[in-house]
This record gives sequence, C-alpha cells and structure tokens, in this order.
Amino acid sequence: MFSIQKILGGDRKFYDLLEASAQQADSSVHHLVGLLEKLQQDETPENLEEFAHSRREDKRITQELTEQLSKTFITPLEREDIQELAAALYKIPKTVEKIGERILICPQDLRGHSFQKQVELLDQAAETVLAMVKQLRKGIDASTAREMNAKLQAIEGDADQLELDRLRDLFQGRYEPKQIIFLHDLYGLLEKVIDRCRDTGNIILQVALKYS
Repeated sequence: MFSIQKILGGDRKFYDLLEASAQQADSSVHHLVGLLEKLQQDETPENLEEFAHSRREDKRITQELTEQLSKTFITPLEREDIQELAAALYKIPKTVEKIGERILICPQDLRGHSFQKQVELLDQAAETVLAMVKQLRKGIDASTAREMNAKLQAIEGDADQLELDRLRDLFQGRYEPKQIIFLHDLYGLLEKVIDRCRDTGNIILQVALKYS
C-alpha cells in the first residue's frame, strides 16, 4: 500500500474537498430515489431544489479545488489527476438533476413503469464511488482499486443489459410516440449517470496504479 501523504506531505484539504464532492454525488442519487418514491405515492414535487443544491454545492467544491491548486505548491495527488477526478465527480449530480427535470416534465407518463432496478444499480454505483474516493486518503492500493473498480464495471454491465431490455419492451410494445420519446430519453440519462460513476472509478484506478 502506498501513502501519498508520507511521500509528498500533501495537504489534507484536497481529500476533504474530493470526499465532499463524492458525497454530493451520492446525495443527488438519494434525491432521485426520494423523487420517484413520491411519484409512486401520487405526489408531484413543485421543484427540484434538493437536486439543484447538490449540483451547486458540488460546483462550489470544484471551484474551490481549482483555487487551492493554484495556491498550493505540493499536492497529495498530481494536479491533473485532482482536476480530472473533480470534473468527473461534478458530472454525476449535474446529470442526475437533468433526470429530475425530465421526470417533472411528464410525471404522468411514468405511471405503470418501475425504475427500481435502475435506481438500485445507480445507488450502488454512487456508493462505490464514494467509498473509492474515501480510500484515496488512506492510500488506496492497486489491488483494492481493481476490486472496487471491477464492481463498478459489473454494475455498468448490468445497467447496459437492463437498458437494452427496457428499450426492447419500449419499441416492441404499444406506447404512444410521446411516451416512447420521453422514456427513451430517461433510460439514456440513467445509463449516462452510471457511466459517469464508472469513469470516476477508472480515474481512481489509474491513480492507484500510478503510485503502486
């Protein structure tokens, strides 16, 4: 196991900020779970303030990371890795907010459709990303990074198959054209969020391999 802190004497604030960003990404997924639960209970929220808060907070964290990079001579990770990881993390709540926005356009078109499996996979992906980011502070070794990243890859593979099954049902079933467009867009965005999580895991694995 490597210890970046011991090698470089880096400042812990970068780990604090990266973990805070990953936490906002995870929180945004929880907001989506809550939104879908309300819709199942025939409750339609008037706005997506919780989603917007997570996205705005993550943007603030990303900007602070950029500022700290310009002020700090020695960093615990290479600057390019910190920037790449921060950008990847920010894309998660940003995309989740888009899902919420789409849902509130036509919430009635979700009746009779369960997104439980997709959301379960998304929740697992976000939790895995958060766990991987937290491991950076400890000095994640290549073996652990591979194992956790393999979990993300498996989740992404399951999500791909699930999306294919849902698309097959969508195009072979009896749906109104408007509903096909709406659900097709929603399925694509759900898959994209999981892809964002996978991309983040790939970055962390590259960092672990670099220092192993």
